[in-house]
Amino acid sequence: MKFLGYLIVLVLGVQTIAAQQITCSPADRQAVADKTIEVDGLLEKEFGKTIVAIGKTFLGTPYVAKTLEIGETETLVINLQGLDCTTYVENVLAFSRLLRNGEAGFDEFTEALEHIRYKDGNLNGYASRLHYFSEWIANNEQKGLLKNVTNDLGGKTSTKKIDFMSSHRELYPFLKDDGNYEKIKASENFLNAQELCILAQDEIEANEHLIQTGDIIALTTSISGLDITHTGIATREKDGRIHLLHASTISNEVEVSELPLVDYLKKIKKNTGIMVARPL
Repeated sequence: MKFLGYLIVLVLGVQTIAAQQITCSPADRQAVADKTIEVDGLLEKEFGKTIVAIGKTFLGTPYVAKTLEIGETETLVINLQGLDCTTYVENVLAFSRLLRNGEAGFDEFTEALEHIRYKDGNLNGYASRLHYFSEWIANNEQKGLLKNVTNDLGGKTSTKKIDFMSSHRELYPFLKDDGNYEKIKASENFLNAQELCILAQDEIEANEHLIQTGDIIALTTSISGLDITHTGIATREKDGRIHLLHASTISNEVEVSELPLVDYLKKIKKNTGIMVARPL
């Protein structure tokens, strides 16, 4: 889709573009333009290396939670100045795909980001956002944007009841709306009809050599009702080990984990393993 025009409401920082609403401050619109210039020239033969190169341009960007939970209706939020673990991965993937495809510009970026963030690539209210990261992986695999390679790395299938959002309705302002609540429950029912493939924590070290630079790493958990607690990007560093490039809740900024992924995960309570998705 091509955006035909826009109306900037400076007080709210909201742009209405055609039938679509985008929440973007003038500073973030400029940040998109600046990032497009910054990543130019970072294209590598291997797409995973492109992803890591672009991902590292965000090093030091502050970690900010719940940047998408704003306003009274769901909009496509553009925010490069504060990232959580998921929006970090989404933005890096969007810029990487644009660079590989030889595309640039604000309209092209917002189109790419919407395609990644929402079910079947279309923003259609709060419940259309891919809230659970296992569904994010599955839906983006259906779109042809990535491949879930967890099974190829030695992962094993398991089942787990996913209902954290509906069971903690009070934590999500948009779920005050009964329509949103029922749609989220429908998403959970869909997930509960699927099997999760997880590479168990005690199996990661033996299979680390199969993880590639640029793979998306999702941390699975034993927390009731929840599939994934954190995500980032695999990067093989100078020590030859896989580290996690991510928006860290510990350092409160985008960083490369000091410890290799295997050792980093051992310090996270209730972590059970990982899912691995390879961008295509």
